[in-house]
Amino acid sequence: MKESQLVKGNVALAEAAIQAGCRYYFGYPITPQNDIPEYLSEHLPKQSGVFIQAESEIASINMVMGAAATGARAMTSSSGPGISLMQEAMSYMAGSEIPCLVVNVMRCGPGLGGISPTQGDYFQATRGGGHGDYYNIVLAPASVQEMFDLTMKAFDLADKYRNPAMILADAILGQMKEPAILEPREPVRTSAKPWAITGAADRKPQYLKTLYLSDGEQEAHNLELMRKYDVIRDKEVLCEAKNLEGAELLVVAFGTASRIVKTAMNMAREEGIRIGLIRPITLFPFPSKAILEASEQIPKVLVVEMNTGQMLIDVQVSAHKSAGIFFYGRPGGGVPTPEEVLVEIKRSLHATAGIQASKNSVG
Repeated sequence: MKESQLVKGNVALAEAAIQAGCRYYFGYPITPQNDIPEYLSEHLPKQSGVFIQAESEIASINMVMGAAATGARAMTSSSGPGISLMQEAMSYMAGSEIPCLVVNVMRCGPGLGGISPTQGDYFQATRGGGHGDYYNIVLAPASVQEMFDLTMKAFDLADKYRNPAMILADAILGQMKEPAILEPREPVRTSAKPWAITGAADRKPQYLKTLYLSDGEQEAHNLELMRKYDVIRDKEVLCEAKNLEGAELLVVAFGTASRIVKTAMNMAREEGIRIGLIRPITLFPFPSKAILEASEQIPKVLVVEMNTGQMLIDVQVSAHKSAGIFFYGRPGGGVPTPEEVLVEIKRSLHATAGIQASKNSVG
């Protein structure tokens, strides 16, 4: 096994893409993810790969669609405004069942915003983001090691389900350095893709399409996609559960916010306050069952996010109806401190109402 090395999150992700067998990258610069194309521009050609800085994010994602349609592992990376421009093609890939990886290292918004860390793109990622009934597979790392590991996982899930997959990170995870082992946990295996468009010299022509005009054909296709999403919900949920037994309060947080929550939990424990944590690793599929089961035993739930309450809605839908639900968020580049989270933990424990009591706990 390789020794760990001090590496930036964006670089760990880019190296994971190469080791996962990605040989086609198309992208356009935007901070705070520019280390990814910078690294791949140097190292991907050494692996007989193709790196193209396209003229726009729209061109980038359409190049990804073309390369991925041939069965190759292909990816792009960007940040919020660039991801917005990619939504039409991502809908086309979901509809025609073309796997790929899209990386969003989030910057704050709405609009152009700034390069400060945020989790404001949760809705965009988990609700498909484009037109029509579809979902992306969304994974949310919380460390540099997971920037590597979950990128490997994302390529596998995209291929397994013929679906776009997304890594949803933020500026802190992209830019910070941590020790990480840049080696796959399991051997990389790629399966045959008989659906791929590779030329019809030795077979009948085949098609990847999203246009269904016969009566009932589009509905049947959408229902088939929904059955696939149900399988993903059933088989691919990933989450971290910590200190749930005997907890007085359950905290739900993902990504960078979850790291801050863990420090606040340790501070609370020193004061004799028992706090449990559920950290969603897959945002789609969301760990609804884990949150339901935990909230049946733990009477209060605090959601902590670096936005104004986006994952909060999924937690409200998932939690047991008897649970009191509270929220603390820092939007627009605000990063909560452990001390602030500890204050919200105590406030939630002493409150008598649910989410209504915590509407002002933003910022």
